[in-house]
Amino acid sequence: MVYLYLFLEFFKTGLFSVGGGLATLPFLYQIAERYDWLPIELIPDMIAVAESTPGPIGINMATYAGFNAAGVLGGVLATLSLVLPSYIIIILISRFLEKFRDSKLVDAAFYGLRPAVAGLITVAGWEIFRIALFNADLFGAGGNILDLFNFKAIILFALLFYLVKKFNKHPIFYIAGAAVVGIVFRF
Repeated sequence: MVYLYLFLEFFKTGLFSVGGGLATLPFLYQIAERYDWLPIELIPDMIAVAESTPGPIGINMATYAGFNAAGVLGGVLATLSLVLPSYIIIILISRFLEKFRDSKLVDAAFYGLRPAVAGLITVAGWEIFRIALFNADLFGAGGNILDLFNFKAIILFALLFYLVKKFNKHPIFYIAGAAVVGIVFRF
């Protein structure tokens, strides 16, 4: 039965997460809340790893969740389920491309998708920001306002923000530097 759930959840994610890997994050958070395949507290770490390694975030996380739920077959099934809607849609579109090439309706549909994609990516960005920089659970347990803030992460964020704005270096330098700092200071 787990294979059917993996297929359905990741097929749905692949079908409705228009806009790339970050657009899959709201769906992945829902999956993490509903099932134990993907621990919700690992999502920010997985995003960090997935963003600094080759491959899309959604596929890396689907593979992990599927593997965690049902081994190698589960990882393969979840990954294929996530990309299957894209393949189906591309095949259908390619067959009718000539008809739709100059369609005002298709142009309008894509224009209308832009705000939805921006909204999904904004929500995903906010969730990453919130989880990485704030400790709501620790604050809720103790009630101390200082417990709300993850000061090490905030300092690293501010430093990296400053360095990115000050120096025009390739992002890999900042990613590697942040990884080293995370390892040394045990983030």
